[in-house]
Amino acid sequence: MTANQSNPPPLTGTALALGSLSVGLAGFMTVLDSSIANVAIPTISGNLGVSVDEGTWVITVFAAANSVAIPLTGWLTQRLGQVKLFVGSILLFVLASWLCGIAPSLPFLLGARVLQGLVAGPLIPMSQALLLSSWPKAKSSLALSLFSMIVVTGPIVGPSLGGWVTDSYAWSWIFYINIPVGLFAATMVWFLYRKRDTPTRKLPIDFVGLTLLIVWVASLQVMLDKGKDLDWFSSSTIVILTIVAVVGLVLFIIWELTDKNPVVDLTLFKQRNFLGGTISIAIAYGIFFGTLVLLPQWMQEYLGYRAVDSGLATAPLGIFAVIGAPIMGKLLPRSDARIIGTLAFVGFAIVYYMRTFFFTDISEGYIILPTLLQGIPMALFFAPLTVIILSGQPPEKVPAAAGLSTFARMFFGGIGTSLAGVVWNNRTIMHHEILTQQSSPTNPLFNAQMDSYHSLLGLGQGSSYALFDHVVQSQSAMLGLNDVFYGAAVVMILIIPLIWITKPGKASGSSDAAAAAH
Repeated sequence: MTANQSNPPPLTGTALALGSLSVGLAGFMTVLDSSIANVAIPTISGNLGVSVDEGTWVITVFAAANSVAIPLTGWLTQRLGQVKLFVGSILLFVLASWLCGIAPSLPFLLGARVLQGLVAGPLIPMSQALLLSSWPKAKSSLALSLFSMIVVTGPIVGPSLGGWVTDSYAWSWIFYINIPVGLFAATMVWFLYRKRDTPTRKLPIDFVGLTLLIVWVASLQVMLDKGKDLDWFSSSTIVILTIVAVVGLVLFIIWELTDKNPVVDLTLFKQRNFLGGTISIAIAYGIFFGTLVLLPQWMQEYLGYRAVDSGLATAPLGIFAVIGAPIMGKLLPRSDARIIGTLAFVGFAIVYYMRTFFFTDISEGYIILPTLLQGIPMALFFAPLTVIILSGQPPEKVPAAAGLSTFARMFFGGIGTSLAGVVWNNRTIMHHEILTQQSSPTNPLFNAQMDSYHSLLGLGQGSSYALFDHVVQSQSAMLGLNDVFYGAAVVMILIIPLIWITKPGKASGSSDAAAAAH
């Protein structure tokens, strides 16, 4: 990852096995925490006395903090060395996880999640770099397949594991489980890699660019998360946040394009492969992650599923994704990455379209089927777009290109979570208004429904109205969710041309490119 990186010999035997396990565990722990809280949001919100909408901040602040920290990875590596940075980040991640677990209030939990996201920034690129340095170059493709499985399965295992832990113990344990895993990983990595650290050197840090980055990302995230509660632009707070976000973004772009040592190299967007690949992977990941959060939330709130059951309903996503990861490693060098990427987006669109036919009495099997099939485009998703993004980059630009594309992907993951919740809420309100327009004593169908509640269920007038409103709200939420999935399917098709403005990418299997790919 650094310009002066040494090339220690690969590990062998037991050291290779333990090194791969410990580095992989640290990377998996980080990816897992991006989604493990998804199904626990209703429980966390209830225990802390806040709304579910406020509870989703637990997810979005982690993603936003993580995306801000990623561009600093290269600078931190050169100042501290790969191994010191990696071990230090793991230990701070363990501390942040403990703080999340003991959180007595939502503000405390959000602060701990921000810290967790910040220190997690270097873990994914560092875990990949250390994993590649552990294996012989001839087997780098095998190392990358192992890492790809870590990246793909983390967000998939998270909801089911989080649901089981939340139902069986308490939501705090979804964070406490990081403590033994992190301590083991940090100990083993330090023992095996401390003599393999990279050289260090002092480099200037772009404090102005970093400050502007934090300002506009934080303002935009808060604006999206609080917009619904504050009635959007009728609130002066939302207006101010929007202005700060826009002005901050403009100043950030101007500064980064003119500074000698920018924290983010925006000149990379002049290359059409980087432009098309980064925008398409960021939008697609935002849609994927946003809808991944909504599905278990809907199942718990409106279908009465336990957290563990809603989590397990998303677990089949990993079956084809894990099976397909090593297959992609062999297929990609012989194929046009643009074709595979197109197939991935078409596959995502088909899965989301299947979900537009969900209904309130749907069985678990019909929920699981599209989730199972979604594993196929998941397997076709990351590797081809990474090849497109990094193809044609000179070696000295690869870390910057990978870092910026990863920042965009993680940032859009947080934005996608916020926007998906906003759209679902707005469409639910719209459908609720439409469905209740006919709910008046002058409508014979409405009167017949009320009479059936009275005669069949023995409910009084007040209870009948309450039951009717519950039914309408459930139907409205279902229709609103269908709209979200329909919109997701349309957007997946619309971003396909972005892949085709690029030149054909060659998957050379270069360890330099791969080391920064995620």
